[in-house]
Amino acid sequence: MGWVLFVAGAILSWGVYGVLLHQGGVQLGNPLKALLCVGVAYFLIGVLVPLVVLASSGQGLSGFNKEGTTAATVAGALGAIGAVCIIFSFRAGGSPTYVMPLVFGGAPLINVLYTMYIHPPKAAVNPMLYLGFLITAVGAGMVLYFKPQA
Repeated sequence: MGWVLFVAGAILSWGVYGVLLHQGGVQLGNPLKALLCVGVAYFLIGVLVPLVVLASSGQGLSGFNKEGTTAATVAGALGAIGAVCIIFSFRAGGSPTYVMPLVFGGAPLINVLYTMYIHPPKAAVNPMLYLGFLITAVGAGMVLYFKPQA
């Protein structure tokens, strides 16, 4: 169950990500400067941490293959594109109060649909899944509609 702690870490990290990203962009006077800071943070954490852990575990940088490297690089590019899209939504007047619930409400739906496409279910999909999609959409709408006024 140790993985649950890492899930909690991701939830906490990404839960405040959009607000701090917006705040940084406002304080820096340009959201693209905030995106540049995100890139530096990704380098420091996403490059240096794996290098240290791989080196300390004795694995080093061997064992890369074309398929895995391509998939992981595309995943990284999609993560960066998502950050760019969030930045541009802020630049276009979106507030973290609206943007982030839509992103974090919509992303799991896309995840499930894409996963089902890549790994087709062996049995018929339970109709409750689609009810869950609807409840998620309604829930995101309710969060936006009933959000506290700043």
